[in-house]
Amino acid sequence: MAAQGAVLGLESSCDETAAAVLAGDGTVLAEAVLSQEQEHARFGGVVPEIAARAHLRHLPRLARAVLERAGLAPGDLAGVAATAGPGLIGGLIVGASFGKGIALARGLPFVAVNHLEAHALTVRLPGLIEGGPPDFPYLLLLVSGGHCQCVAVEGVGRYRRLGTTLDDAVGEAFDKAAKLLGLPWPGGPHLERLAARGDPRRFPLPRPLLGRPGCDFSFSGLKTAVAHLVAKGAAADEQGRADLAASFQAAVAEVLADRAAHALAMLPAARALVVAGGVAANATVRAALAARLEGAQGRNRVRLVAPPLRLCTDNAVMVAWAGIERLRLGLADPLDHAPRPRWPLEEVRARPGVEARGGAERGGDEAVAADRQQRP
Repeated sequence: MAAQGAVLGLESSCDETAAAVLAGDGTVLAEAVLSQEQEHARFGGVVPEIAARAHLRHLPRLARAVLERAGLAPGDLAGVAATAGPGLIGGLIVGASFGKGIALARGLPFVAVNHLEAHALTVRLPGLIEGGPPDFPYLLLLVSGGHCQCVAVEGVGRYRRLGTTLDDAVGEAFDKAAKLLGLPWPGGPHLERLAARGDPRRFPLPRPLLGRPGCDFSFSGLKTAVAHLVAKGAAADEQGRADLAASFQAAVAEVLADRAAHALAMLPAARALVVAGGVAANATVRAALAARLEGAQGRNRVRLVAPPLRLCTDNAVMVAWAGIERLRLGLADPLDHAPRPRWPLEEVRARPGVEARGGAERGGDEAVAADRQQRP
């Protein structure tokens, strides 16, 4: 069923411009990701205006390229899915508007994809995970530059947030620590490479909220501790920098493993811990989560599930797949759906004509009115 039910996915929520085409059975027919790292590196972070202009410049070309590689024309598609939030509003407008234009021109259903839901559902892509996709419910540990959450994934469009960060997202903490150590942006991958040459036991950094009830996170104190050590000269030489990077990374990994274990205790029906987002690519974090699960195994075995590294960071494969999952349930969106820079998973629509809001569900005109009130 090569291209039957094919969906074009578009991703433009931050600083990666991406497009992908998936067949209805989840086969990846073509994909492309263009990083904007060079455009933003000299500023030490993502500049929203530059990101939006880059999406506008590159997205049409990438969409044409993946369609050509898939051997399809826009009229052959069964639908178009584009990230509509959360993220930088300029980029969201570019991607969503471009996707709506294709859908309108070809009479196709349009899916406004929640970026977090796309991360949550990636591991359900057929053939991706050894042992098969995890069954609902499963625990999602979402760790990226903008998010750090524990989420109960109970079905497509059915999510409960169990815990979140009280201050910095974990990816943000990595970037800030890397900057303190004089590393270029984006800091996470550079810090991981530096840490590989360091001693993670040299600096006894704090483990915020370790062992505390619940599964919230906090990283600002850990970042401040790194700043104090740098000010005292701990990173004056290359070995000191490597040891401090390794110590920071070890502290983060231990905290994430502890918080995830607490979240699993809050979701006893889960048989899988899914880690997703950019920080999920960090080998030390994955190893800490695996070790924690291995050490806590009983009769109810929980497995660690993670997407391949290329699908941990922002990509359009996950957007197209989320579109397929939602289209199967009849969850297409109107073309006047407005992108949302803030769009919690709990507010994702669970079934046709129904919008989830703060644990309650509203249908019909009430859902439309509620959505308009909460749009930025």
